[in-house]
Amino acid sequence: MDSKPTGLVAVISMLFLFIQIICPAGDITGVCYGRYGNNLPSPADTIALYKRNNIDAIRMYEPFADMLEALRGSGLSVAFGPRNEAIQSLAQDPAAATNFVATWILPYKNDVAIKWITIGNEVFPGDIAPFVVAAIRNVNTALTNYGVSGIAVTTVVAMGALENSYPPSAASFLPDLTEIMTEISSILSQTNSPLMANIYPYFAYASDPKDISLDYAVFKSNTPVVIDGDLKYSNMFVAMVDGFNAALEKINARNVVVTVAESGWPTEGNPPYTSVDNARAYNLGLLTCGGATRMRTPRRPETAVDVFLFEMFRENQKQGPVEQSFGMFSPDMTPVYTLFCPA
Repeated sequence: MDSKPTGLVAVISMLFLFIQIICPAGDITGVCYGRYGNNLPSPADTIALYKRNNIDAIRMYEPFADMLEALRGSGLSVAFGPRNEAIQSLAQDPAAATNFVATWILPYKNDVAIKWITIGNEVFPGDIAPFVVAAIRNVNTALTNYGVSGIAVTTVVAMGALENSYPPSAASFLPDLTEIMTEISSILSQTNSPLMANIYPYFAYASDPKDISLDYAVFKSNTPVVIDGDLKYSNMFVAMVDGFNAALEKINARNVVVTVAESGWPTEGNPPYTSVDNARAYNLGLLTCGGATRMRTPRRPETAVDVFLFEMFRENQKQGPVEQSFGMFSPDMTPVYTLFCPA
């Protein structure tokens, strides 16, 4: 039988939750929220936990009505989009895009800070990719027709969309994606919207630990590891982000900013690469770049990088222990490890 802390123990437990303070890596530091778990906290408790930890934004993988209700008046910036399987309909039927905006934007726009609509999560390359451009256009048109402004309509790409990523300056989009990414980037440029990318040094390191050092992967290197012309990289995260920056430049889209839609490190399932220490080191590397030293990349030193960490909770219905262990909090809302801003 489970028991709840009482008295002094309860006070200490609450204080422990309150000290999990997250510092901004860019202008925005968000945390992804998924629902592949059967024991997750209520939407109200979840939003309260975000607020207690000074998290700026939440990214959901589809619109959840109960979460949007809980987000009313919270001040959190919100990202969400349709499920991937809905994109073809949004592309081929403008009425579907109108209905999406009418259902998920209009009822919440006055007191929920919806900032991003993501059309597709890691659909490049793939059968859904050809529909993304039209879906973005139709959703943008629906927003305009309803008089809604200030929402960026974009898509989320993974490293698999790049033909090369080493060194970062060599990166380009896959040949089959060049035309699509050029069209998308043109829309993003016109609407002042970012390209979102999922960045995971963990997977690169775990697949090639002989050639990639742990220090380079988890922000522990104090000296450059990769020299790319005049640019020097001491951690893999910014090198990966700059791979997308270089690919954008090759399609004449340098003014499109990269926002990191997911980044994290698992604690279990693939030792020694997965561990609490590695996960803490990686996420601290992202999160302790607050104030004047906000996370920037060598290729875009003028632009702070907005980041969504993956993810808020451990989710017990995901496939395998690695995928289940990215969460920074257990479902009972106790932290898996501490994240804080150094004094």
